[in-house]
Amino acid sequence: MTLHWSPLSPFVRKVMCVIHERRLAGQVRCVRTKVSRHVPNAALLAINPLMRIPTLELGNGSVLFDSVVICEYLDTLGHGPGLYPQQADRRWQALRWQALGDGLCDTLIVWRHERERPEAQQQQDFLHASALKLSSTLQLLEHEVAQLDTVAYGIGHIAIGCALGYLAVRFADVPWHASHPQLAQWQQRFEARESSRLSAPAHA
Repeated sequence: MTLHWSPLSPFVRKVMCVIHERRLAGQVRCVRTKVSRHVPNAALLAINPLMRIPTLELGNGSVLFDSVVICEYLDTLGHGPGLYPQQADRRWQALRWQALGDGLCDTLIVWRHERERPEAQQQQDFLHASALKLSSTLQLLEHEVAQLDTVAYGIGHIAIGCALGYLAVRFADVPWHASHPQLAQWQQRFEARESSRLSAPAHA
């Protein structure tokens, strides 16, 4: 399998966490693939009309995207406990946490792009709305950390951990640890996990 990969994408990291959790690293070739809002990547476009990463090419010629689909596919391979609960209520909770983590990543990515524009061109109402979404998400997660700790490690944990990892890399100036101590401690435990260390964002 070939994974189109980038060192700082939180969605790529989510897939890499699953790869390491399922002991699949030896079966996946990672290819550095640059994507841009302004410069099309013709090679990626040829296999993924959305031209986004992660994109996973399978040995049979099929192509999977995006991280939600890729992660669930990878969970059918490899070894060890599955990352998607079979019990209905726990499965929906895990998928809800995944949606929360992925949604936070989406918010942070577009927020970062707006912050990188010249200050005079920045939309202040958009920046405020993005900050509000982050604050509300962190507050919810602070209240749900205890629940995360009572269920088996799975896709919800990975999505949330990768989102908070991206927050640390791209928004180091945003203080949140002191006001969300339980979540901050949980994130430290997430980053200490083997699959997290092996997939940690690399500045490249």
